[in-house]
This record gives sequence, structure tokens and C-alpha cells, in this order.
Amino acid sequence: MNKNDLMQKLADTTGLSKNDAAKAVDGTFDLIATTLKEGDEVRLTGFGVFVVATRAGGKGRNPQTGEEITIKPSKTPRFRPGKQLKDSLN
Repeated sequence: MNKNDLMQKLADTTGLSKNDAAKAVDGTFDLIATTLKEGDEVRLTGFGVFVVATRAGGKGRNPQTGEEITIKPSKTPRFRPGKQLKDSLN
């Protein structure tokens, strides 16, 4: 399922117009991204938790030249599924 499919299914199941469903999906994604940028987590009870994880920097090698490079620390979003979501899949 892609984003357009999600918007269409949301419109079909809730009775919203496709335009309103698109606004709801886009708004939800924007709020999650903004909250993560601020360093907070997004906890959706029964579904899961979106958190920001920090990846450590280190040394690496360029595979084309073999030259050693320095990899900077970075932040990445992570999702931890909730118990209800895990249980619904099994």
C-alpha cells in the first residue's frame, strides 16, 4: 500500500472526501516528523512508538578507492511496534 492507496482507503472507510483524507494523512505525517525533529517521541497506544535514534560515527572505507573516510554521527527515525499490532499479525 502506498500513500495514495492509504488516502483512498481512509476516504472509503470514514466517508471523508478524498481531498479531506489527503489533508488528514499529510497532516499526520507532518506532525510526526515535526515532533521527531524536536527530539520528542510519538507514542500511539496499541500501535507503536516513533523515536529518534542516534547512529554513532566512526571510520569507514570508500569501496571504490579504498580510501579511509570518517562517518559522522547521525539521527534516524525508528519505529517500535506495540503489542496489539504485533499480536494482530500472528
